[in-house]
Amino acid sequence: MSLNIVVIGAGEVGFNLAKALSKEDHDITVIDVSSEKCSRVKNAIDAKVIEGNGASQRILQKIDMKNIDYLLALTRIDEVNFVSCYIAHFLGAKKIICRLRNTEYSHKTAIITPQDFKIDHVVFPEKAAQKEIDSLIRQTSAVEIEHFRDEKITLVGINLEQSSPLIGRTVEQVRLANPYIPHQLCVVYRDDDSFIPHQNTVFKKNDFAYFIGKNEDINKIQQMSGKPAIKVNNIMILGAGKIGRLLAKSLQTDYNVRIVEKDEEKAKKYSDKLIDTLILIGDGLDTDFLESENISDVDCFISATESEETNILASLIVKHYGVKQVILHINTTSYLKSVRRIGVDSVLSKNISAVNEVIRIIKSDQQSLPVYRFDEIDIESIEIRVSKTSKYIHKKYSISDIPENIALGAIVRNDKIYIPDQYTEVQPGDELLLFGKAKNIKLAEDLFI
Repeated sequence: MSLNIVVIGAGEVGFNLAKALSKEDHDITVIDVSSEKCSRVKNAIDAKVIEGNGASQRILQKIDMKNIDYLLALTRIDEVNFVSCYIAHFLGAKKIICRLRNTEYSHKTAIITPQDFKIDHVVFPEKAAQKEIDSLIRQTSAVEIEHFRDEKITLVGINLEQSSPLIGRTVEQVRLANPYIPHQLCVVYRDDDSFIPHQNTVFKKNDFAYFIGKNEDINKIQQMSGKPAIKVNNIMILGAGKIGRLLAKSLQTDYNVRIVEKDEEKAKKYSDKLIDTLILIGDGLDTDFLESENISDVDCFISATESEETNILASLIVKHYGVKQVILHINTTSYLKSVRRIGVDSVLSKNISAVNEVIRIIKSDQQSLPVYRFDEIDIESIEIRVSKTSKYIHKKYSISDIPENIALGAIVRNDKIYIPDQYTEVQPGDELLLFGKAKNIKLAEDLFI
């Protein structure tokens, strides 16, 4: 179903979101005050572009808002987003999604809330990134973690290095050799491209393999892949920005957490607010400073400053010192593929986290089916309940009849979770967790609904 969508703000979040949505034949209008950003959209995306202030009544009145299905306010300025949302609601926009940076608007004691501006959904990019990093730390050795079904089912992405025992073996050979580790290989990311694997797919060095399993089996899956989880005690965070502070607040009760901040004024400002976190004033690129802080004893290092160059260089330096888990945050999403190759354990972007969250909201609204988009590997997941009248049931298909470009990751039946194999029977009423590229997700819907 084609939607009319207005995107206010053509920065990293707005641009990548408009790009993703335009691929699905939606009618997109992008508004930005920057002529440079408007030109970027015109050159790369099939969208209508309006140069102007997205919080201007005059600008927004140029659009027939009563026919707009979604207004997405995605600038970096909260106040602009608030005003844009309120005007759009007044003019008749049906649904409104807003990006906010300041988390104080979500506090119980907040005087002003998103609801006051008629906002249906709020996305906090920094908070989304913090949650993702938090999961990676608590499930070490993974490059990506995503939970489903109240964290009972977990998708874990693992980078297969030269030492992995999986390399050179097929998916079927690995399954037969590990009968007591229920798992399903759903996606492989190889040479800057992703695909749905089949039983004869051979694992290769530097593959990013995405496995589904029950949460309690994830450690076994990591061991099977040659990347067992490491024990984390000492964590160092570079940068006392929003992400760094959110991480420290989340982790400080369970780990020994230190923040390294170059700006002395900023370090002192937040030292009293993070009581159980030690904030050090220093340069994360200064090897003498890092050695004085026993960098070799750090289990996990997170580069989370506002400078991508600093984050990349710091990650390479600490990796050289033998830090077991290095997590790198970047803002510019176009760097994702290149930075994946430099040897750090995990690379993520708060902007991609925000894009995924907005797409998930829109698709879930439209399809009444939970959808998650893994933009960096160009894959989506969808949860479907099998209909009694579906083609799969009517034609008495088996697991082997599911198209090869769709992966069945897990089955939920009567609140019990099953990781399927070739002998598993799919029954009416089963809830399926499926993976595939966006263009193939409809195949799954046609087969099971």
